[in-house]
Amino acid sequence: MSTGELLASLLAHFSALSLLAIGGASSTLPDMHRYLVEANGWLTDAQFSAMYAISQAAPGPNVLFVSLFGWQVAGFAGSLAAMLGMCGPSSLIALGFEYFSGRSPHASWPGLIRRGLAALTIGLVFSSGWVLARSVDHHWSAMAVTALTVLLMLKTRLHPLVLVALGGAAGLLGLI
Repeated sequence: MSTGELLASLLAHFSALSLLAIGGASSTLPDMHRYLVEANGWLTDAQFSAMYAISQAAPGPNVLFVSLFGWQVAGFAGSLAAMLGMCGPSSLIALGFEYFSGRSPHASWPGLIRRGLAALTIGLVFSSGWVLARSVDHHWSAMAVTALTVLLMLKTRLHPLVLVALGGAAGLLGLI
């Protein structure tokens, strides 16, 4: 595949994902993983998970992991193609939505659309978590820590940083 074809492929794929990124770019991680790791072999499971984790720990917008993926695949041009694809179409749709909903402030359709997309967002976020957990949890103890963390997040009001600290402690103790 030539460089031009590679960049066009990145731009096209991330543009399509942009239209599905309801709830943020992280909600499309399962398809990014399928495209970058499984279908094309441009990244390994470990690289994919590490790049996502690093980008989420860094300050700034959460969508920055897309540029890391593009950079790994095709350098600076790949980074630009991936980011333009991920941010361009969804930004145009958001601008259009705000423009038309602002023209009819008493209409009920904007609220109906927002509520309808909420269920889709929840499903996409859960599928993203599944892909990330599957790519790094290869031992029963790691799977148990992940399951316990999810359970504690859903059933308690523990601060997420407490759970991160407990996971780090489990790693330091050699449990995972």
